[in-house]
Amino acid sequence: MAALLEVSDLAVTYRMDGGDVRAVRGVDFTLAAGETLGLAGESGSGKTTVALSLLRLLPASARTSGQVLFKGADVLGLGWQKLRAVRWAEASVVFQGAMSALNPVRTIGEQIREPILLHGQGSRREAEARTAGLLDSVGVPARRQASYPHELSGGQRQRVMIAMALACRPDLIIADEPTTALDVIVQAQILALLTDLVREQRLAMIVISHDFSVLAQTCDRLAVMYAGRLAEIGPSGQLLARPAHPYTGVLARAFPRTGDPASRLAPEGLPGEPPDLRADIAGCPFEPRCPQALAACREREVMLWPAGPRRESACIRVLPEFAGDADGTAVADVTGGAHAAGLTGSADAVNVAEVADTAGMADEARLAGAPGVADHAPAAGPATGAPGAPGAPGRAGQAAATSAAAPRTAAGGSAAGGGAAARGEPAAQGE
Repeated sequence: MAALLEVSDLAVTYRMDGGDVRAVRGVDFTLAAGETLGLAGESGSGKTTVALSLLRLLPASARTSGQVLFKGADVLGLGWQKLRAVRWAEASVVFQGAMSALNPVRTIGEQIREPILLHGQGSRREAEARTAGLLDSVGVPARRQASYPHELSGGQRQRVMIAMALACRPDLIIADEPTTALDVIVQAQILALLTDLVREQRLAMIVISHDFSVLAQTCDRLAVMYAGRLAEIGPSGQLLARPAHPYTGVLARAFPRTGDPASRLAPEGLPGEPPDLRADIAGCPFEPRCPQALAACREREVMLWPAGPRRESACIRVLPEFAGDADGTAVADVTGGAHAAGLTGSADAVNVAEVADTAGMADEARLAGAPGVADHAPAAGPATGAPGAPGAPGRAGQAAATSAAAPRTAAGGSAAGGGAAARGEPAAQGE
């Protein structure tokens, strides 16, 4: 399947008085039409910066490098007019915090119609008719077009943001924490709405969240970020059921499992703090906090290695020479998500539904079919769509899971970015 979006060696650096902050340090992934990708990680890991850099919505203090190919064109190199044509018309954003993203002195109908009219996708009468249809499609009565944001509930405002993102019929939607500050029932409704829209309109979608229960319900693939890099990427069911990176396992165990009093009464946290992104980081950035750290972790350059069908991990334990420590313990044994013998062992793993159930939102019919470790069948090639050896997905040029393959590293990075208007104006935009 041809990629709609290809991100290669993306790095973002923020220029700050106290020193440059390199919060995104060489990120690579692809996204096909109709596919959903979740970006997970704790606050400050670089999730929002990656997402906003895809449409150059970062503040003027950000310096971006790498390549972002959207429909074959490098977004980072587009002129202003071409970039404006892409924003909202071909790719749009559901911003975090609808109350702050919506204009408080304009009706929601005016705000939804604005990108339609600015991008020349219809007359005013046609825009009004489409606005009514969009509100109906997201579960807000069309008569609320004349309402102001403060007159709507939190869930209704979030639905309006989704309607705005769909206004120009884009091919890609970026949803930044779409369920933040919503109660569990409304969260479930918003997630079901997004899932249905992706399926019906064959949209590609990137969902940003620190909540695995949200991502488990909505995403085909997950990418876990730590200190501006990808720690792991792969199919959501496999990644949650049997993590191939200790950090992924720690995040998964942050959610107590239903019916498991041990995890509820004695939840496990993660000691320490993320590294200072102003400093050079030697070796694995997670090593100081990792319960499975080896001496080599302090020195070996971080990169994504093949870790199973359509999976990659930045943990050296997926390599044959580091498959177990001195005690024969594998990554998943300590980090959670699986019992037993190691990365290639038993499929007796925690069901992904248990993760989503912690928020009371699991769609059991869907999650029951989520792929697990037992589904490790030979893959046609790497996740990027480039040809590769069966059962050994990775980036182009990586031939087999047992290969140490060509390393991919990068420096550069940055912290969370700002927002952008429906008009696509370069507010706080560093050209």
